[in-house]
Amino acid sequence: MAVKIRLKRLGKIRVPQYRIVVVDARKKRDGKVIEEIGKYHPKEDPSYIEVVSDRAQYWLGVGAQPTEAVAALLKVTGDWQRFKGLPGAEGTLQVKEPKRSKLDIFNEALKEAGNEPKAEAVTKRAAKKAEEAPAKKAEEAPAKKAEAAPAEVPADETPEGAAENAEAAADAVAGTPPEA
Repeated sequence: MAVKIRLKRLGKIRVPQYRIVVVDARKKRDGKVIEEIGKYHPKEDPSYIEVVSDRAQYWLGVGAQPTEAVAALLKVTGDWQRFKGLPGAEGTLQVKEPKRSKLDIFNEALKEAGNEPKAEAVTKRAAKKAEEAPAKKAEEAPAKKAEAAPAEVPADETPEGAAENAEAAADAVAGTPPEA
């Protein structure tokens, strides 16, 4: 019986995932297999390649023939060089950096939050209002002085004039027209 090491396709359309399998050469591509010895996901960056090295060495040793694609994968992992006794058995497999744990990310964010000043959150809208606030106060100050000026009537030198001025000021504040 002719035994091959080839790829078995899995996954959705445009998202291929393969299993590296040992199978009878007469079986269909995705048919019954003798043994699965690895995985290959070409769409990840870098491509995910996992091969059970001792099983690959065994099947190569008993005469299983790898397809061109599997031979290339075995060269990348270094299993082909190990089988043939060539230098470079470490392979050229690139490994994705491991993900940081959520606990580490949380603790880092907590540490940064502890160092921040205790102030209100600054959004674009809040920052814009903060910039406009001093300008509005500067504009409102002369307007308030102008409004306050009619209410402040200078007092005359005599007590009778002071009483009249006080009545006029009270009428101006109340909004009633002065009597003539």
